[in-house]
Amino acid sequence: MEHIVTSNPYFGVFVLFVITFGAFITTTVVARLASRALARKDSEKIKLSVYECGPEITKQPNRVSPQFYLFALLFLLFDVEIVFMFPWAVDFKVLGWFGFAEMIMFILLLAIGFVYAWKKGALEWHNIK
Repeated sequence: MEHIVTSNPYFGVFVLFVITFGAFITTTVVARLASRALARKDSEKIKLSVYECGPEITKQPNRVSPQFYLFALLFLLFDVEIVFMFPWAVDFKVLGWFGFAEMIMFILLLAIGFVYAWKKGALEWHNIK
C-alpha cells in the first residue's frame, strides 16, 4: 500500500481548497434543486403577458457630448498609469540605474501619448450644444 506524501507545506492548503470547492459546488446544486422544488408552478395568462410601463420614449433635448467620455477615458488612462509609479518609487534604490532608465522610458511614452491626445484636440473642452 502506498502512502500519500504530506510533507509538502502547502498540502494542507490544497486540501482546504478542495474541500471549499466541493462545499461551493454542493451548496450551489442544493440551492438550485431546492428553489426548483419549492417554486410555484402557476402559469396564468396575465403572469406570462408582456409587461410595459413608464413614459413614452422621446428624444432627449440635452445630449451629452462624446467629447466628455473621451476626456474621462483619457483622465482614467493617465491616472492609472501614474499609479504605477508608486511601487517604482518605493523600490527606487533597489532597482538602480536599470529601474531609472525604465521609468524614463515609461514617462516618455506617457508624454508621447499626452502630446498625441493634445494635438488631436482630445483635451480641448467644447461647448455642449
